[in-house]
Amino acid sequence: MFAVVKIAGQQFKVTEGQSLYVPHIEGNAGDNVEFSDVLMVDADGSITTGSAVKAKVKAEILGEKKGKTVIAFKMKRRKGFRKKRGHRTLYTQIKVTAIA
Repeated sequence: MFAVVKIAGQQFKVTEGQSLYVPHIEGNAGDNVEFSDVLMVDADGSITTGSAVKAKVKAEILGEKKGKTVIAFKMKRRKGFRKKRGHRTLYTQIKVTAIA
């Protein structure tokens, strides 16, 4: 059994017991979260999509992690203008506990 769930504007294919990194979610390690924006569910070969899906995905927050550094560098030639900025995106590790 798997489901396609929308989390923070991105779609993820999840199964029970799976651990994955998603964009930052508010909460602490050990908290339970529920995602109600389920786009598709496959239950033993019967696929349900669209507005007929009434499932919810329950997960547990395991921790947080920072992604790789992304550099934004701007420069104008022959002017002496250079600007270098960067950031590291926060990700939250979750473990899917149930698809109901």
